[in-house]
Amino acid sequence: MTAEAIQKAGADVRHSARTDVLEDRPVNLDGFVEEWPEVGMVAMDSEFDPEPSVRVENGVVVEMDGVARADFDFIDQFIADKAIDAATTEESMALPAQEIARMLVDPGVTRQEVIAVTNGLTPAKLLAVAKNLNIVEIMMGMQKMRARRTPANQAHCTSARDNPLQVACEAAEAAIRGFSEVETTLGVVRYAPLVAMAQQIGSQVNPGGPMTQCALEEATELDLGMRGITGYAETISVYGTEPVFVDGDDTPWSKAFLAAAYASRGIKMRFTSGTGSEVQMGNAQGKSMLYLEIRCILIAKGAGVQGLQNGSISCIGVPGAVPAGIRAVAAENLIASAVDLECASGNDQSFSHSAMRRTARLMPQMMPGTDFVCSGYSAVPNYDNMFAGSNVDSDDFDDFNTIQRDLQIDGGLRHVKESDILAVRTRAAKALQAVFRYLDLPPISDAEIDAAVYANGSRELIPRDVLEDLKGAQQVMDRNITGLDLVKALEGTGFTDMAENLLAVLQQRVSGDLLQTSAIMTPSLVPLSAVNDANDYAGPGTGYRPTGARWEEMKKLRHVTSASNPELEVE
Repeated sequence: MTAEAIQKAGADVRHSARTDVLEDRPVNLDGFVEEWPEVGMVAMDSEFDPEPSVRVENGVVVEMDGVARADFDFIDQFIADKAIDAATTEESMALPAQEIARMLVDPGVTRQEVIAVTNGLTPAKLLAVAKNLNIVEIMMGMQKMRARRTPANQAHCTSARDNPLQVACEAAEAAIRGFSEVETTLGVVRYAPLVAMAQQIGSQVNPGGPMTQCALEEATELDLGMRGITGYAETISVYGTEPVFVDGDDTPWSKAFLAAAYASRGIKMRFTSGTGSEVQMGNAQGKSMLYLEIRCILIAKGAGVQGLQNGSISCIGVPGAVPAGIRAVAAENLIASAVDLECASGNDQSFSHSAMRRTARLMPQMMPGTDFVCSGYSAVPNYDNMFAGSNVDSDDFDDFNTIQRDLQIDGGLRHVKESDILAVRTRAAKALQAVFRYLDLPPISDAEIDAAVYANGSRELIPRDVLEDLKGAQQVMDRNITGLDLVKALEGTGFTDMAENLLAVLQQRVSGDLLQTSAIMTPSLVPLSAVNDANDYAGPGTGYRPTGARWEEMKKLRHVTSASNPELEVE
């Protein structure tokens, strides 16, 4: 039959009206594929995944998951030597996978008891454990296994025009809305010094506290961090197969060295990985996505970093296209927490045209709570998100707050009155204007401030002179401007409260407290981490639950009818 005949035959088929309606649903614009284990297009159950095994001789792992030490690739060797507890691994590996899975779910088994076992598990054994857990059980495990008792959230504050004024305003709004970390990136990398400065200044409008990151190539990102213009890093990627690692001119040891460079200057640091990255880069070696991601998790553990940004991240379309892919993403988050890493759990890239499906992808992290429910909730409209668009963005603030209120779960955000938002945006903009003037950087006009304060996104901004801004950005680097220079500039221009906030954040870097697992800064400028806020979940009636002032805060929405005056909406 010719192509023309096939097309004509299809055109003659009569469909029901319901089928026509369903065909027009946004979800049917998504991409779905059949499993293809040979190339790694399978979420977590491939026939090519190895069987769990381990053997130790004289304190050295000499065989792991069916591979003898002589045949280890460099990922195997790094995991065996740096991430597996050789003293306990044979005992831990002897436990049935189902029994370990039940330990994750059982509130009568403490988090520390679970970690004592996971310290000795190989990648294949951790995969076997995960395969025993359905999505509800994965969430139950996450509720107990996240490191920090109190959940938090992270924002993307970016601009399609790389406009530093917009980023300052967005960082200030993100801070008042409750985000504990704010992250930016650039379309034009040379803009980075100005945008990173703007984000840090904006984030410290009272109450202040959020840590900031400028996600770039590693040398520039490290330079900005060492200058004190940013406070954390998370875009140091690790991969689950040796060929993909080599493709990036890296090894687990080079990544560990880079992590040490950050830590030596008090810069909070976590790695990034995610299910599907090896498939996307064309060399999954026929293994399941989750198995390869578990190898990444153990690389992060072996390198000694605080945590991992995982949850498929920029590869979410790959697991999202195969059966059980979103379950595998939730499982990778749980495994990261189960081996005692901070987990920034994704939800930072859109993967579906369906609002219902995007919400379903969010719930396994939002409902049990993670260290960072989103490793990038877009605090700007989707078109301004230079990270390629988040699973949730500024259009979703009211929906997100309502879900928190509906289920009494804490996703780290709060509703704020418009008058308060405009006040902090104005304060951030004026502070940036003053700092630029103080440091003899390209001027910011009052008209620009007015536009940025009231704008939804970059489309409403007054264009800046890009050439002059780029010259100014280079000056920041050439003149060795640091975070302390920003403190002096804020103090010298009358923004004393913001100067004190920024100085407090920089002082905490020197103390080393921000290097603790799951560290954040509270609005009172006190570090909160797994050390002083350890997760104490032990079943019903225990652990973190939104109560008291936090619950009262979460009850507030944009439109709530007052019980005392039904005609009055309480904002």
